[in-house]
Amino acid sequence: MSAVEVAVQAHAALGEGPTWDARAGRLIWVDILGSRIHTYDPVSGRRTVLATEQHVGAAKPRAGGGLVVNLRDGVGLYGPTGSGESPAAAGSTGTAPAGGSFRWLHREPVPGRRANDAAVAPDGSLWCGTMRYDEAPGGGTLSRIAPDGTVRPILDDVSVSNGMGWTPDGRRVYYIDSPTRRIDVFDIGDDQLPVDRRPFVTVEDGFPDGLTVDAEGGVWVALWDGGAVRRYTPDGELDRVLELPVRRPTACAFGGADLADLYITTARTGLAAPHPMSGSLLVVPGAGKGLPQPEFAG
Repeated sequence: MSAVEVAVQAHAALGEGPTWDARAGRLIWVDILGSRIHTYDPVSGRRTVLATEQHVGAAKPRAGGGLVVNLRDGVGLYGPTGSGESPAAAGSTGTAPAGGSFRWLHREPVPGRRANDAAVAPDGSLWCGTMRYDEAPGGGTLSRIAPDGTVRPILDDVSVSNGMGWTPDGRRVYYIDSPTRRIDVFDIGDDQLPVDRRPFVTVEDGFPDGLTVDAEGGVWVALWDGGAVRRYTPDGELDRVLELPVRRPTACAFGGADLADLYITTARTGLAAPHPMSGSLLVVPGAGKGLPQPEFAG
């Protein structure tokens, strides 16, 4: 495995949600507290930054072009690429307002609550999480948003809703509520909703945050305050530990043309003396083999 490299030098307060956009050949990631959606093309080095009007927990590609976004007050849709984006050369902090085509798909503002991580399911729906700003226990939710905007509640007593990822056959989904220090696993029922929640692994060194599932069914998880990414086998055995120079990695995803490079988002928030790489997008070339990620069908 290659050493950790800096893909994008940045100072994101709370980098999160890396997602490989295969259609555009780019990585999408967000700075939640900075209200920014970033993109990065590893071939050309081109970057763009989109400023949102609210804190943004996640941004995922849409099948028809554009992005679905998990915002503070709900889930919205941006139109095809180009609306409100500005180029950002390496080291640039230039941004553009989130103009252009936008509409709410589902709007549900709750005072003191914001969006957090989200993921697109194999059926093209969006599973989106929320949490309270004060991280009050049970103050968050996990919901399934259909392409037509129909909402199906999944969990209504979440503290910090975080990583999600489906097994290669789509029959199970992994899920993290970070303060539990667990990765849980559900079976997927005939209605595409989860059933039979049970612990998969418990983490003691740091808090599990974002996760991704590789082509072999291995589960990679970023450890907030644990300074590492770990890989667990489908049986829950610890298989690999990738030590990082930053204290607060937040999420990971495979990207690149062959889905072999592991991208890792990081955070600076809450650190008195953050490492120079904190807030940057990191990459480990040739770390493994990822799964193609579905696009939101709406």
